[in-house]
Amino acid sequence: MISSGFRINESDKKLLQFIEEITINVDEVQTQVLSDILSCNAQVEYLQRHGLNGHADRETFKRVIPIVCYEDLIPDIGPLIAKGNSITSPILCTRLIKQFIRSSGTSSGVRKLIPITQEQEEKLWHFQDLVMPVISQHVPGVDKGKARNLLFVAPDSTTPGGLVASPISSFFHKSSYFKNLLRNVDPYRNFTSPIETILCEDTYQSMYTQLLCGLSQNSHVVRLGFLFASAVIQAVKFLQEHWILLCDDIRNENIAVGNTKITDPTVKKAVMNILVKPNPELADFIESECKRDESWKGILHRLWPNTKYIDAVITGTISHHISSINFYSNELPIVSNAYGFSEGLFGLNLNPLCKPNEVSYTLIPTMAYCEFLPIVDEDVQQHNNCNLEVDQHLQELVDLADVKLGREYEVVITNYAGLYRYRVGDVLRVAGFKNNAPQFNFVCRNNAVLSIEHDKTTEGELQNAVRNAFDQLMSKLNVSLVEYTSFADTSTNPGHYVLYWELQCSNNNNASITLPVFENCCFIMEESLGAEYRSLRVNNKHIGPLELKIVETGTFDKLMDYAVNQGASVGQYKTPRSVKLGPLLELLNSQVISNYLSPKCPNP
Repeated sequence: MISSGFRINESDKKLLQFIEEITINVDEVQTQVLSDILSCNAQVEYLQRHGLNGHADRETFKRVIPIVCYEDLIPDIGPLIAKGNSITSPILCTRLIKQFIRSSGTSSGVRKLIPITQEQEEKLWHFQDLVMPVISQHVPGVDKGKARNLLFVAPDSTTPGGLVASPISSFFHKSSYFKNLLRNVDPYRNFTSPIETILCEDTYQSMYTQLLCGLSQNSHVVRLGFLFASAVIQAVKFLQEHWILLCDDIRNENIAVGNTKITDPTVKKAVMNILVKPNPELADFIESECKRDESWKGILHRLWPNTKYIDAVITGTISHHISSINFYSNELPIVSNAYGFSEGLFGLNLNPLCKPNEVSYTLIPTMAYCEFLPIVDEDVQQHNNCNLEVDQHLQELVDLADVKLGREYEVVITNYAGLYRYRVGDVLRVAGFKNNAPQFNFVCRNNAVLSIEHDKTTEGELQNAVRNAFDQLMSKLNVSLVEYTSFADTSTNPGHYVLYWELQCSNNNNASITLPVFENCCFIMEESLGAEYRSLRVNNKHIGPLELKIVETGTFDKLMDYAVNQGASVGQYKTPRSVKLGPLLELLNSQVISNYLSPKCPNP
């Protein structure tokens, strides 16, 4: 596991050895994890309600405990734990619920409240500690410079029972563990951003001051960090809009000179400790780089010339940002280092410098007890069905040690914070093995994002349709796809799919693309959708022609602003691949500059 030619410190060596050991003894580790969870929670109401009394073995657990979705747990999580009853009546786990992790709701449309305990938090931080020792094997010197990581928090909410709920990124950054790491100057968390700028809940002030501090220390930066790939594009846009102000502040050593919107006194004081003296030479350098090329090709690498890689999740439906990030970074390596969701962190990329489209994650078996629901052809109709009265074979889950190479599975977890046989909703494909531990590609969310009749179009199928259309027709026109989303419009007769695209042209003129090109994009997308969609579209005429709507530049920024104003974290935000809420549809439709329909039916 440890590459030759690299000197590994003792702390990193122990963590790497830990990975080695647990990936050899996968099934034994999983058995112990489940045993620990069940022995600790043997008397909780949820397990007893389903017939599990006292300590149970794995087979008994799998026989009597049902497979559930979040919606099935609302009667327990909503009116019981969220009202504070967990302190006196253990419903899901005997450990005290510390707080809730609040999901963004961008994947399912439902904002979930996921309980978390002290034990679960400790496991999450231990997982975080594994990331950088793996990367340091492949990228020398990452512990010698600084990280310009854009980290954000969102305002907390409080349940009726007084428990805090926050996005998982906010939970991490507001924790005492994180603050102690910064105070102790962990070599892997030597950030250019002072903690005050990270904890500022005003997104604008936080973004501006973190970029300002990052630019003022640009020669020391060895990696650029973002949570999701979409945040890379957001940062570039922000720089394009504010680089003159940023230069003024660096040139004058006074944050009030360039930007009067920075009003938080603790943030200003922290930033002034970074801007210790005027730096007109650096300001001139930044100005010349921003002016040098109108397209801003390579701007991230030019402004931070010692950067070794971009750290951002790039898998799944945000992979369409790869080409844009390559353009802005001069094709620096993009490291997608970990796989997780609001319910926890589970997968580690042990080959961080692989190509973005080859990323696989090794599931760390100590994080939770994991089972896998096989995805087979007849399951397609069930992708969006959380009712467990389905075909019997759907409940025959596979253990982590028994998954097969090349097969696709939905993840089902049992964790330390009271989730039992819980369907996460992600589909993973087995790509290989690290010792005896499977490595997975992230495929998509296992839910239908579009449906008119009996058709069920999943997130992955939609992504494939958009990619096919764009690759065949748009990529040669010097046009990039900024973002996209969709809507199942049932107000027409028959109903039809609507796609919203925001494009960026080299000449900023969408009109240069002719009508037939957009119409053919509609047709290619229809050709790329599933057989049931095409049958309903062609044979039964139950679905109308697919519609493509081109929206104004900045539309998806406004969509994000709406989500952030509703409590989402800007750092954790992902564009929803389907919209249903009235305000979001109104916003999208108000920004449409042209629309097109598929000119003919696809092949059935």
